[in-house]
Amino acid sequence: MSELLKNIDARTKLAGTNKLEILLFFLGLDQRTGRRETYGINVFKVREVMRTPAITAAPEMPASVEGMVSLRGALVPVIDLAKYAGINVDGPREIMIVTEYNGHTQGFLVEAVDTILRLDWSKMRVPPEMLTAQTGGLVTAVTELTDGRLVMMMDVEKVLSETTAIDNEVMFRGVVPLDRPDATVYYCDDSSVARRQIERTLEVMGAKGFGAVNGARLWEEMEKMAAYAQSLNQPVNKFINLVLTDIEMPEMDGYILTKKIKSDPRFKDIPVIMHSSLSGMSNQKLGLSVGVDEYVPKFEPQRLSETLAHRLGIAAGEPETAA
Repeated sequence: MSELLKNIDARTKLAGTNKLEILLFFLGLDQRTGRRETYGINVFKVREVMRTPAITAAPEMPASVEGMVSLRGALVPVIDLAKYAGINVDGPREIMIVTEYNGHTQGFLVEAVDTILRLDWSKMRVPPEMLTAQTGGLVTAVTELTDGRLVMMMDVEKVLSETTAIDNEVMFRGVVPLDRPDATVYYCDDSSVARRQIERTLEVMGAKGFGAVNGARLWEEMEKMAAYAQSLNQPVNKFINLVLTDIEMPEMDGYILTKKIKSDPRFKDIPVIMHSSLSGMSNQKLGLSVGVDEYVPKFEPQRLSETLAHRLGIAAGEPETAA
């Protein structure tokens, strides 16, 4: 399994080409459907794949958190993905995918890993509403393999938010308010959890927001607004003051979206902020190379609000004090 991921650092070259590599894995045979579904996770977020070590149970944890393991001196929570997804499977999950993103490390228990697949983000589709409803929003994108299998990309940020304390009201107490209710931020993210946090941040700031599930959808809306602005003989930045984009998204990723915005004269005066859990320096540098004005890690509402205030050119008020 170490061979599977030994060249992971070289994969940063894929960023900015609208391509990605995903690690395919299985959770087990679903007793209700008799099917063994194929899931995927972006290789950028995978640190290693290993045999599941001894797990120490811990009290007062969510039902899907099996306990903790010690990895090189650090305690890492272990999440049974089948249990989390409500899938009734038989047999042990002997493989653990160790993921690391946005400063958090966790282990995901799975039945087995398959292979690493390289494909274009344009091949990844937004899941149908029925699938989204069935999985509780756990699946952010789907694609079909040449053998007919459907691969479902899991929203690991949703798993993280519901098994840790990264999504609660305490996070928003330090959000910087704005004295400009007309400010409008266009944003896109395929994670429902991330979109919800952006919405809440903008709400506390007193700014307006318009969200989309990926770069392609946001670009469509930006072009519509540009046409509307032109019909009024007004600059489009009167209606779109800033764009906030994730990196990983089906159909069009954040790098390609940024390239399109920065190369279009209609949007030249609109700042673009990259907002992602892929917080490595290589990703930040690539973002800057395609024209991103600033980079902000996810799940830090106060820092996000400070950056938004700065880029919008507004004198921010004092941060709210804790109750």
